[in-house]
Amino acid sequence: MSSGSPHFEEPSAPRPRRTAKQSGKAKASGWLTPKRAVILGAVAVVVVGGGGFTVHTAIQNASAPPPTSALSLDDVAKMFGGDPFASDQKADILKIQAAQAIKADKLKAARDGRDPLDPIFIPKEAPGGDGFDPKQLPPGTSNPTGNKAIGKQMLEARGWGDQWGCLEKLWMKESGWNERAMNRYSGAYGIPQSLPGTKMASAGSDWQTNAATQIEWGLTYIKGRYGTPCGAWGHSQAKGWY
Repeated sequence: MSSGSPHFEEPSAPRPRRTAKQSGKAKASGWLTPKRAVILGAVAVVVVGGGGFTVHTAIQNASAPPPTSALSLDDVAKMFGGDPFASDQKADILKIQAAQAIKADKLKAARDGRDPLDPIFIPKEAPGGDGFDPKQLPPGTSNPTGNKAIGKQMLEARGWGDQWGCLEKLWMKESGWNERAMNRYSGAYGIPQSLPGTKMASAGSDWQTNAATQIEWGLTYIKGRYGTPCGAWGHSQAKGWY
């Protein structure tokens, strides 16, 4: 037995308790494995990137100019094969040669005591080319008087009512206002004598036989190159072609 003094054992220190915050961190640390971290990163990139693209697209659409009106004949023509109303060096050379041939034939006819050849003739079929087949012309004859009436109306619709005298003389010289007319020297075709005739397709696929389509193209050609019918007539008088 001991000396009589009582013996007490020191109690062990209590274990510290985990707080709720520490417990949550431990759980989160165990849940966020490297694999899951990669997946979360990828999802974040898609969401943020996609959202950014959507916002960028929306801003662009909002700042874009409003849609334009329907394309004009000039716009459509430029989309397909260039501008059929602009100066065409190859065609101009053919026109110059044709004008020289006509002048030469007139001189020769005068020496021979005969009438010169009419540079305009009416073929049996309309010319083709550029995807268009030659087209058999319908029976009957042209109606130059009716074509002139159409031309005058279309001219006035463009605000060129005071230009009628010039246009009437210009296309009377060129084709006699006949939608089937062809120049025997150059191959130009139609009322406005398009060279080649397929240029008039920019005004309509019925260019081979429709006078209104030919007139529409011819007026646009005159506007683009000479400004007005009187400008075109003045050039024709000076050069023999337009």
